[in-house]
Amino acid sequence: MPAVLSTIRDAKSQATAWIDRNTPAILQTNDCLFSFGEPSMEEYESAAFLVALLKEAGFEVETGISGFPTAFVATWSNKGGGPVIALHAEYDGTPGGSQKSGSATHDPIVPGAPGHAEGHQANSTVMLASALAAKSAMEKFGIAGTLKLFGAPGEELVLTRPYFVRDGYFDDVEIAFHNHIRDAFYTEVGQTQISLISAEFTFHGETTHAGLTPWLGRDALDAVILMDNGMAQHREHIRPEMRAHRVITHGGTQPNVITEKAAAWWYFRGLSADDTRDLFERATEIAEGAAKMTRTTLSVDVKSAVWPTRCNRVLAALLDRNMRDIGMPVWTDEEVSFARRLQQSAGVRVDGLRTEISPMRGPDQPEMSSNDCGDISWKVPMGRLWFPGSVPNIHFHHWSGGAMLTTSIAHKGIIAAAKALSGSILECLCDEALRAEVRTSFSEEIAGTTYRPMIPLDRQPDLRPHEALMKYYRPLMREHYRTDRPVFEA
Repeated sequence: MPAVLSTIRDAKSQATAWIDRNTPAILQTNDCLFSFGEPSMEEYESAAFLVALLKEAGFEVETGISGFPTAFVATWSNKGGGPVIALHAEYDGTPGGSQKSGSATHDPIVPGAPGHAEGHQANSTVMLASALAAKSAMEKFGIAGTLKLFGAPGEELVLTRPYFVRDGYFDDVEIAFHNHIRDAFYTEVGQTQISLISAEFTFHGETTHAGLTPWLGRDALDAVILMDNGMAQHREHIRPEMRAHRVITHGGTQPNVITEKAAAWWYFRGLSADDTRDLFERATEIAEGAAKMTRTTLSVDVKSAVWPTRCNRVLAALLDRNMRDIGMPVWTDEEVSFARRLQQSAGVRVDGLRTEISPMRGPDQPEMSSNDCGDISWKVPMGRLWFPGSVPNIHFHHWSGGAMLTTSIAHKGIIAAAKALSGSILECLCDEALRAEVRTSFSEEIAGTTYRPMIPLDRQPDLRPHEALMKYYRPLMREHYRTDRPVFEA
């Protein structure tokens, strides 16, 4: 057996053994993070928890990167550095997502509070466990390399990772990996998600008494409504794969006061960065027309802008091979029964849990969702692992999406993912020929495309969009925080 293959085999065995020894601590990590349930940019408990574990494991940690208080990058090097492999994951919950895990009916921990309804706490758990397992093997077998773990807050706002790329944090990265919980075990190749621009349109008018002197006012809410109507008419003329959706973030104070300030927060999505820019520019023109019709003024705040997500074919094949080496979790009758009860309670198709690893997906039509890891995937070759831990047919951002996240269903998926991902990391570190193939394929895949950030280069986003929400709910949620801390064996 060639020496490199022997080293890979032994290193992967060591990583798997480390995960098996540390399974209780890994699952404790997941369950503690779940208990925090913090929404985007409020992940103070979650980030501090992860940073403390990484420092205890010997990583050097820089917090507050790119100006985000709950972001971090943790770095560990062996044998002088070597190839730099990055892992990046999120840990934010969703507003209104509070749900007791293990309950197959709607049963919030704190009614109305934020919580994990998509399983992002599992994503960061897998990132941490994979890195620590790979580190164990690197130390034992003298494998050169550098691991960089990025804590990426605010994924539900599609926010932070373009700033990491803009600020040079991926300039020395050779290969990147992302992971995400799902109801299946698979990877993907090609473009997998679409581009997005997040922007708030604020109209400024002049207030007056709506009953006595309405002719003296300039109604900003009228401008928001006219923009909305203009976008509704424009939908006929956008491509079928494009998306535009919004919420009104400020609509006035009371009916008898002409609205001086009104705002709508829009998401624009397209297959390519250029498509999304075009849709955003058209929406801006419509907003300018609404302002002119109402004699108001307009300001536009681009909160975030992300490229489509794409996955490298060589890394996809690598992840697929490692997943199949690990295998799909074997579910018990009790786990299948819980899944079926949850599906029935949520009003979706009742068919239990998947029992086989899914085929690699792509390249084909991408999902109509977006992720802020997209910019990374055009900066460096990226692979993404989807791992089982949710229940088929259950929707994210719905109470049912949190009902299994500390049960054995999620636990088994987390352990399988950590083994597959750590094995893939170690293969990349050990095999220069593999890394060369990744570099060549990446150059071919992005040929003719020049990456440049879509976010304004001087942009600093709102760092506390949910501050008021958490000022009310955190004291209530804190009563349910887990205060125990996992201890990992060497």
